[in-house]
Amino acid sequence: MKSTATVLTTLFVAFFLPADSGAQTASPAQAGLDAKRDIPYVEPSDARQKVDVYSTKGAKNLPVVFWIHGGGWQTGDKSSVQLKPELFVSKGFVFVSTGYRLLPNVEMATIFKDIAKSVRWVHDHIAEHGGDPNRILVMGHSAGAQLAALISIDDRYLKAEGLSLQIIKACVPVDGDTYDVPAIIETAETRFRVHGQPMPKFGHRIKFGNDPAKHIDYSAVTHVMKGKGIPPFLILYVADHPDNTAQAQRLGAALKSAGVPAKLFAANDTNHSKLNENLGLPGDLPTEALLEFLKSVLNP
Repeated sequence: MKSTATVLTTLFVAFFLPADSGAQTASPAQAGLDAKRDIPYVEPSDARQKVDVYSTKGAKNLPVVFWIHGGGWQTGDKSSVQLKPELFVSKGFVFVSTGYRLLPNVEMATIFKDIAKSVRWVHDHIAEHGGDPNRILVMGHSAGAQLAALISIDDRYLKAEGLSLQIIKACVPVDGDTYDVPAIIETAETRFRVHGQPMPKFGHRIKFGNDPAKHIDYSAVTHVMKGKGIPPFLILYVADHPDNTAQAQRLGAALKSAGVPAKLFAANDTNHSKLNENLGLPGDLPTEALLEFLKSVLNP
């Protein structure tokens, strides 16, 4: 009986766009993923400061998808990747899923630094797994979308690791709601007040430091400006979610005003979880938009 990975890879090769992006493409015979899990990206490392790397044996100089999981900065795990490793490896990428320390054990800024340190490890070591350290594509869902957007726009965190935005060739945040933190706090708290509900004990205002200056500083839109080398963006979001739609449009507008290529894709007939979980399914429209976008940034 064929393995699940073999079946999935065969489907991907059959249904998705031809892999003429300049990257190698896995054949069904290469379906078995070469997965290396729980690799520390700092020493000494916390249990969450580790990455999982998926590739194929013999891979060389392939672009790298760097994935950041969601979970409200409080939960979630790097193992929550659904179909993504099979999808991206079958399309000629190395796939990396990173962990990071979580609230309330660390502050929000420490999470940002963990992500930057993880990118640094990828840059330094991904060639050992068949990846190209100078072609990193950053993605993330929900809280991971905020982290992906911020690390790809606010270059202070990569600079602290001796890196620049030049190694990031694209960013794809998936259904985030905190690209503009003050705006989402005001929207959410106004809603609670209107309905006479108590404020959540650990809402966005608390998660982001309960300091308005930090709310501004931790917003990706704050740091968008011309000439920084910000990579192209594809912003995926759920069409009928008003908060996430507003945040996606806010980020897209800021990027475009600074001359940064930015595409927005509003996904219909889905929800916050399914948009993420279905990435990789044959016939899934957000997946098709994602693959077309990555193809375009790798072959401008």
